Amino acid sequence: MSTTRILIVDDYKDWRRQVRLLLRARPEWQVIAEASDGSEAVQKAEELKPDLIVLDIGLPKLNGMKVAQRVCQVSPSTKIVFLSQNSDLDFVQAALGASAWGYVHKSHAQSDLLPAVAAVLRGKKFVSSSLKGHHFTASPEEEQAPQRHEVLFYSGETVLLDRVTHLIAVALKAGDAAVVIATKAHRESLLHRLKAEGVDTDAAVHRGTYISLDVVEAVSTYMFKDWPDEVRFLELFTKLIESASRGAKAEHPRVAIFGEGVALLWAEGKEDAAIRVEQLCNDLAETHKVDILCAYPLINFEGKEDRYVFQSICAKHSAVYSQ
Repeated sequence: MSTTRILIVDDYKDWRRQVRLLLRARPEWQVIAEASDGSEAVQKAEELKPDLIVLDIGLPKLNGMKVAQRVCQVSPSTKIVFLSQNSDLDFVQAALGASAWGYVHKSHAQSDLLPAVAAVLRGKKFVSSSLKGHHFTASPEEEQAPQRHEVLFYSGETVLLDRVTHLIAVALKAGDAAVVIATKAHRESLLHRLKAEGVDTDAAVHRGTYISLDVVEAVSTYMFKDWPDEVRFLELFTKLIESASRGAKAEHPRVAIFGEGVALLWAEGKEDAAIRVEQLCNDLAETHKVDILCAYPLINFEGKEDRYVFQSICAKHSAVYSQ
């Protein structure tokens, strides 16, 4: 299980304790240090290079806004979630413009902090529920990067095929493209369902906007010594995306991707490899206009011992469905 290293910065000890207790709900999130003032926060960020900082704004010695700016220089890969009492909209906008990805009001920390951290780690903006309904300018990174990478834990074949049919049908009817990497039985059932939905699959296959591949063959192209090779993975999917997009009718086409590769690896007992593929899917989504759906049989996660691994998989996705 990959670990996310977190630094908590607040001048009040009780708040640092409360944040630490909240973060314990996610075992893969490890609090590596705390800081009580801005100067100490910058020093620890430079020294420890945390993945994320939960940062108060009203700090002694150096306020949170200046801390965020300096962290951007000394540890540019570190993401920041502000946790503050201030709800002034201009102030919130300024905070989000100071290299931060999330803003949680302290009055909503109990309900909002964990979703905020999860969203920010996926490269998405998060603003506390008390501030929803107001528009805050997105950063250039947010406008370019985040795409959909969702996961379905399904209880039966009908649930799976319903979800996948909807994903692919919507894409093809909109003039976008689709790539399906699945078992032969699922690909055949999906084709019948798409035709029943009025999708001209023959035309889509002819144009190259609907690509259907066998999951075993596809996975074998990027696995090396039982581990997914990053270069091979990205090369395979980049070629598929570019090929499918070429014949799409939409002006700025997106590609819907359904893949069972992670489920195959999981069934083979290669859980760590499956989680690595999920991360590679996130990397892919940062540079391509894609909507990715992964799927696992729900029965694989019925044991209590699988809870932490289940949470780790969920954390890699922008949305989780279980039915």
